[in-house]
Amino acid sequence: MQNDHLTAIWQAVLQDLHATVSKANFITLFQTTVLISFDDGIATVSAPSMMIIDLLQKRFSPAIQASLEKHLGSQVSLLFVPKTPRAQAIHKQGPLFAQEEPAKPLIGHLPRVRPDYTFQNFAVSGSNKLAFVSAQSIVANMGHVYNPFFIYGPVGVGKTHLMHAIANEEYQKAPEKKIIYLTSEEFTNEVVDAIRTNDTARMKKKFRSSQLLMIDDIQFIEGKEKVQEELFHTFNILIDNGAQICLSSDRPPQEIKRLEARLSSRFAGGLTVDIGKPDLELKTAILGIKAQKYNAILPNDVALFLAEQVEDTRSLEGLLLRVITLAATGNEDITLDLAKRAIGQVAKEGREHVHADDVIKSVCDFYRIKSTQLKGPKRDASLVKARQVCMYLLKRDLEMTYADIGNILGGRDHTTVMHGVEKMENLVENKAHVFEDIQGITMLLRG
Repeated sequence: MQNDHLTAIWQAVLQDLHATVSKANFITLFQTTVLISFDDGIATVSAPSMMIIDLLQKRFSPAIQASLEKHLGSQVSLLFVPKTPRAQAIHKQGPLFAQEEPAKPLIGHLPRVRPDYTFQNFAVSGSNKLAFVSAQSIVANMGHVYNPFFIYGPVGVGKTHLMHAIANEEYQKAPEKKIIYLTSEEFTNEVVDAIRTNDTARMKKKFRSSQLLMIDDIQFIEGKEKVQEELFHTFNILIDNGAQICLSSDRPPQEIKRLEARLSSRFAGGLTVDIGKPDLELKTAILGIKAQKYNAILPNDVALFLAEQVEDTRSLEGLLLRVITLAATGNEDITLDLAKRAIGQVAKEGREHVHADDVIKSVCDFYRIKSTQLKGPKRDASLVKARQVCMYLLKRDLEMTYADIGNILGGRDHTTVMHGVEKMENLVENKAHVFEDIQGITMLLRG
C-alpha cells in the first residue's frame, strides 16, 4: 500500500478516535502515531515510546482495530512498534517502501517487554554480578540449568531489567518461541477471569504451552489459594516439558508468607539469587549509560552528585531526565550548578504549581472516568486502581496528609488512604504498567 494511502487511512482513523477519547488522551497517546504499513492483514503502527505503546495496546486496541477495519474494508491485526529513525524513513519512502524489507520490530509478541532492557546496557558491580551472570547462563542453556530462576531484592535494583533482558535475548535467538512475561497481578486476573467465565481450559492452554514463562512480583500471590494451585500445576507441566521459568520477588521464597509449602519448594528448587542495593559507583555508572541513551553529555561530578540523591536505580532515570530537560529548556550545558537547581525544583514544583483538583482531573481524564466515580463508593477494580493512583500522586506531589486525602476523595478513612499509597509505592518501581500510567498522568499535570 502506497504511503499517501496509508497517511489518508490513518488520518481517518485519528478523526474517529478524536471523537471518542478525551482531548488529553488524544494529544498524549495518538497525535504522534503513524501507520507505517499494511501487509497481509497486519497494520503496523509506530509510536514514540514503549509507555505509549503499552497504553494503546491495553486500552485502545479494540477501537483502533474497529476503525481500521471500517476504512480498509477488511479484517485487521494490530502490531505496535517503537518509532525509530528506520521506521520514519520507511514511512517517508512512499513507493520505495516495496523495494526494502522493513526493519524487524523488537517486540512483536513481547508487548510487555521493554526492548531497551538488555544485557548490553545493564551496569554490573559486586551487588548484581551473580544475578547478571546467572541470567546470561539461562539464555545459553534455556530450560536445562537453573530452572526455575528466582531473583529477589528490593525495588529499583534491576530485577525487572534482567527479566526483560532474558526475554529480549531469547526472542532475538528464537522469535518463534512462545514467550510470556507478566506480573503476578496479571496472572491472578487471568485465573480469576477464567474461573468467572468458566473458561479455564483456554487459560491453562495459554500458560502451559509457553516455552519461557516469566512472572514479576511473584510475592503478591501469597494467600491466593486458587492462583497458587493453578501456578503449581502449570509449573510442573512446564518443567516436564523443558520450558524455562523465571520469577522475581522482593524476598526469597521461604519469606513469602501464606505461600503453599509445595510451591515454595518448587520456587527454591532451581537457582535463587539476590540483588542488593547499588553502591555509589554502580549508580554513577548507570547514569552514564542512561545519559548515552539520551545523547547527553554528563560530567563525572554531576553523575556523582545525582547518584548521591537516590537509593534505587529506577529513580535515577527520572532525576537524569529532569536535569536534561532543564538544560535543554535553557539551552545550557549540564553542570553541577544546573543539577542542583533541578533537584531544588523537583521538591517544590509540585506544591507550587499543582493543586489537588488538578491531580484529580488528570487522573479522571487519563482513566476516562468521572470525578464522582473516583470519589464514590464503588469498588470496581479499575476504579480502585485509579483511586489509589490519585492517592499516591496527592501524597507524592502535594505532601498532603492521609486524612486530608481521604476527605477530598469522598470522606475515606486515613488507613484506607495509607494502604493505597503504600501499595502504589511498592508497585510503582516494579510494575511497568503502573509506572507508565503515573508517568502519563504526570505528563498531563505538567502540560
